[in-house]
Amino acid sequence: MDTFGPITDNAGGIVEMSQQPEEIRERTDRLDSVGNTTKALTKGYAVGSAALAAFLLFGAYIDEVTNYMPSFKPIINLNKPEVFVGALLGSVLVYLFSSLAIKAVGKAAYAIIHNVREQFKNNPGIMRGTSKPDYGQCVDIATKAALEKMVLPGLLVVGMTVGVGVIFKWIYYAGGQLETGASGAEVVGGFLMAGTITGILMALFLNNAGGAWDNAKKYIETGAFGGKRSDPHKAAVVGDTVGDPFKDTAGPSLHVLIKLLATLTLVLAPLFI
Repeated sequence: MDTFGPITDNAGGIVEMSQQPEEIRERTDRLDSVGNTTKALTKGYAVGSAALAAFLLFGAYIDEVTNYMPSFKPIINLNKPEVFVGALLGSVLVYLFSSLAIKAVGKAAYAIIHNVREQFKNNPGIMRGTSKPDYGQCVDIATKAALEKMVLPGLLVVGMTVGVGVIFKWIYYAGGQLETGASGAEVVGGFLMAGTITGILMALFLNNAGGAWDNAKKYIETGAFGGKRSDPHKAAVVGDTVGDPFKDTAGPSLHVLIKLLATLTLVLAPLFI
């Protein structure tokens, strides 16, 4: 089910580039719509597995903290202001991470558009069909962007997790609230809990919304609501431009974020005690 979508999507692109008859493109479009649905379904399974893994790792984190810190009660008390703030920061992390991933796609897309325009300007034979464009340049831009633009979101996850734990650990000991206050480990527990819950819900939303926008555009292109070049079609194209980074970048990245948060907190637990 996961591979059905990309295969039919690529088949549609090949049909269009090889100038096949219109009825063949219509068939591949229908298959591509089915592929968007299967991708959304399998991403739902992936989110479910990430949630289960995070839940199990959260239990392991509580056990590890209890072993290192016998005074720690295996309870994350959201009634404590520090824990509540940590939970808020965990939710904020998910939204900030998603925005950076979506912006990364937009910046890479604009870079490719600029490159294509430059090629058309410098090589008029491309539009006349007498020479071929340099596809390698666009591939290089997309490949480099895929690596470079995700460095900041990755550092954000690691830096924010460590920062929350260390800062609230310092507040815990500096304030002398060893009986009533929340330790850095407990605050990180709230951070992890809220980040996981928000990440699961956001991933489900992004995966399904992106697929829905893509299918809406394809449905209009079949002739519904005025068909191609109508105002509804223009609006659907704008929606699909947002939907693609939703379902193909930010949504799947949140699966990794959920598991990464749980793994980081488990590995770095001694740092927060």
